[in-house]
Amino acid sequence: MILIVDDAPENIISLKKVLEVNGFEVDTASSGEEALKKILKKSYVLIILDVQMPEMDGFEVAEAISGYSKAKETAIIFLSAAIANVNLITRGYSSGGLDYISKPVDMNILLLKVKTFYRIYEQSRALNEMQTKLLEEIEFRKEAERKKDEFISIASHELKTPMTSIKGYIQLLERSLDKEDLETTRIRLHKVQNQVEKLNLLVADLLDISKIESGKLKFNKKYFNFDKILDHIVEIMQQANPKVKFIKKGGIDTEIFGDEMRIEQVIINFMTNAIKYAPDSDEVHLTAERRGDEIYFSVRDFGIGMAKEHQPQIFDKFYRVEETSERYQGLGIGLYICQEIIERHEGKIGVNSEPDEGSEFYFTIPLHPEMDAKP
Repeated sequence: MILIVDDAPENIISLKKVLEVNGFEVDTASSGEEALKKILKKSYVLIILDVQMPEMDGFEVAEAISGYSKAKETAIIFLSAAIANVNLITRGYSSGGLDYISKPVDMNILLLKVKTFYRIYEQSRALNEMQTKLLEEIEFRKEAERKKDEFISIASHELKTPMTSIKGYIQLLERSLDKEDLETTRIRLHKVQNQVEKLNLLVADLLDISKIESGKLKFNKKYFNFDKILDHIVEIMQQANPKVKFIKKGGIDTEIFGDEMRIEQVIINFMTNAIKYAPDSDEVHLTAERRGDEIYFSVRDFGIGMAKEHQPQIFDKFYRVEETSERYQGLGIGLYICQEIIERHEGKIGVNSEPDEGSEFYFTIPLHPEMDAKP
């Protein structure tokens, strides 16, 4: 938009008409004071400013505009009926003007200058937008690089821990075998098996991440008994964690359509996290219910919980709650994989949690989704 500032109505009318005929949007002010009020409220690409005005001349208006952060980059063209001299032109430039036209105005020259300033403005705006986008992209590259480095560091540490344990237990096994101490050998073999399973799960998660990123995470959907696989999982988890009591509530009591192995993967992740983040608790509550045309499943622990600000991000890839990252190991990809699995079942996943009061992770999936759902 162009602002014309002139105390002579006839000048405003003629300039406004010519500019509007040529497709420019025009606003007007009949005094310096009125112009300053408008500049505070609106943004202008160009101000055509008369020099000789009563009370506040054009130079004073320009100097005032230069103090407004909103308008200090706005181009100003001075109009003057006085004969142009060096002093006048010098004052015009020093007060913030970029050009000068004498009255009577040659409309062709004015239009040429207005179009030039508009072209410069559009080019400047395009450059600023490009610069902003470039800076955003650079920050996104930097953040992605930081997350990648952090992930590699965490992954290396997580993989190294069970490998170190396995190596240590094997050395102890050799001593037990030398002593023919079968009971100790059996205990240490069990510990090696636990570490191998932990290593297997870590590798499986890393492979799943790679498959998700490449769009190759496969699903084998069919009807299966949800309660049956839940009982099986609880039995295995109970054997591995004899000190924890798993309390089941409700049941589905019908077959559901989905990938049995992937749903089992989500349930095990929820239960493993419940044990991991509630080390001082001896209870984990499991709820399975049929709610209309969908099933609801949740795992409730009574552990450390988490603050509200973390909950929307907890399913993001590589996200880990900073306060717990040092105390509790993990890659920050398990829940991300769970979210992908549930969404591929046309379901929803979420969490309810309070600090120091525990967390409840849940998912819902439809009982009978369309058979032509994503494979």
